[in-house]
Amino acid sequence: MKLKEIIEMATDKSNFSDLKGYIEFCKIYLDYISNNLQATIVSQNENYYTFYQYDKFGYYQITRPINSNLMYDVASFDKIRKEFVRLLKVVQEVEITNSKQRNIILNSVYTIQQSIGAALDGLPAGKSNIARKLNGDLFENFIRLIIREIGIDCRAGVINIPVIANSEQYFMSYQHDLIIEDKDKIKVIGSIKTSSKDRIDKIFIDKYLYNRLTTTKTPHIAVFLNDVQRKNTRKENEYGINATFLPGHFIGYTIALNPLDGVYYCDIRPNMKTGDVLKDHIKTFDHLICEDIWKFL
Repeated sequence: MKLKEIIEMATDKSNFSDLKGYIEFCKIYLDYISNNLQATIVSQNENYYTFYQYDKFGYYQITRPINSNLMYDVASFDKIRKEFVRLLKVVQEVEITNSKQRNIILNSVYTIQQSIGAALDGLPAGKSNIARKLNGDLFENFIRLIIREIGIDCRAGVINIPVIANSEQYFMSYQHDLIIEDKDKIKVIGSIKTSSKDRIDKIFIDKYLYNRLTTTKTPHIAVFLNDVQRKNTRKENEYGINATFLPGHFIGYTIALNPLDGVYYCDIRPNMKTGDVLKDHIKTFDHLICEDIWKFL
């Protein structure tokens, strides 16, 4: 398949109505880049990140940073994709503690989503906002499909919170990416974003307001793909990565407002694994699927 056809496939949401569609697209994309890239560029400051550069059919565009420690190549993905689906189907009955199996879940989610994002980076520069919106929508849908695959029904939608003022009842509407219910009782509320950039404040405040207004302690979680973006270095045609995560904001809201009940990354940053407060509140995505989500329920 040609790059133009792959990009057109990525822009059509009907191709991603189920997990099979996501997996099939990923296989097609990985097969294409195995032989058709103009170049693979290594990040100057964190060299396990790379950037794909397309040829003239992709307007010589350079993709978002790709974590080579997480991204499967086409041969590896072909070997594990069935195991990925199998693990999701059995995770409710079987406690998955094997690190190799956990890595299959984490790396597969990262590889599949980054295949979509990197493909959309092949759009002309003037369409970058379209690519960003599409990629975000498809990531939200992907995570909800995974949660349904492990046996938990969920949805995106609006929650109306009643507020009484002067004997009149009003409603505050909140749009959420993830709502898990049990017999009309909301068990988990979640935000699903490709990055925390410009969003982290709202997620903490949403939890605070919702639980104050409803007098509940409903768990609020956040799922992020990564928190890195491409930056140009001082030398022409050299690139590095910038972290977009704001640790000070995260720590401040966690301590002074309220902690979130779970924050999960596919591509977790090193300081999230070692930093005070951060390491206690941020985990990789496999922890949500294999452990935490069942505790919330």
